[in-house]
Amino acid sequence: MVLFSRRFIRKRVISLATTASVAATSFALAQDPMAAYHVRGAMPIQYVADRPDYTQEQPFLSENDAAMNRMMADMTIKLTGDVDRDFVAMMVPHYQGAIDMAKAELKYGHNKQLRRMAREIIVSQQQKISEMRLAVGAELAPSAPSAMQPGATASSTASHDATSHDSMNMTMDVK
Repeated sequence: MVLFSRRFIRKRVISLATTASVAATSFALAQDPMAAYHVRGAMPIQYVADRPDYTQEQPFLSENDAAMNRMMADMTIKLTGDVDRDFVAMMVPHYQGAIDMAKAELKYGHNKQLRRMAREIIVSQQQKISEMRLAVGAELAPSAPSAMQPGATASSTASHDATSHDSMNMTMDVK
C-alpha cells in the first residue's frame, strides 16, 4: 500500500529545501544586512571633505555644500494650487543651485574645459530662470553681467544672486 506517490514526495522535498534556503539567507542577512554589499579588500568610504590631503579644497567644498543646502531649502515651498507657478517656484532654486555651483568651479577650478562648461551652465540656467518667470508672468530679476562676458567677476554677479531667489513675487500660500 502506497500512501504517497514519488511525485508528491519529490515536490514536498523541493519545497522544504527552498524554504530552508530562504530561511538561512534571511537569518544571515538579519545578522548583518550589509554583508551582501561588502567586498573583500574594499576600503570604507571616506568622504573627500574628511580627507586631510584635501584641505586646499575646503573653500570649494564649503561653497558647494552651501549652494546645495540653499537650493534644497528654497525648493521646499508651500503649494499654491497653481501647478505652473509651483513648478516654477521649485525649478528656479534648482537652476540657481546649478549657477552657484558653476560659480564655485569658476572661482576654484583650473580645467579650461570645465571652466568653459561652467560659464555655459551659468548663462543657460539664467536664461531658463528668465523664461520660466516670463511664462508665469512674474517679474524678472535685475540684469547683471553674464559670466560669459569679459570682465565679469564673482562679485559683479553677486548682486544678481541675492535677488534671483526672491524676485519671483509668488505667493506661497495654499488656496
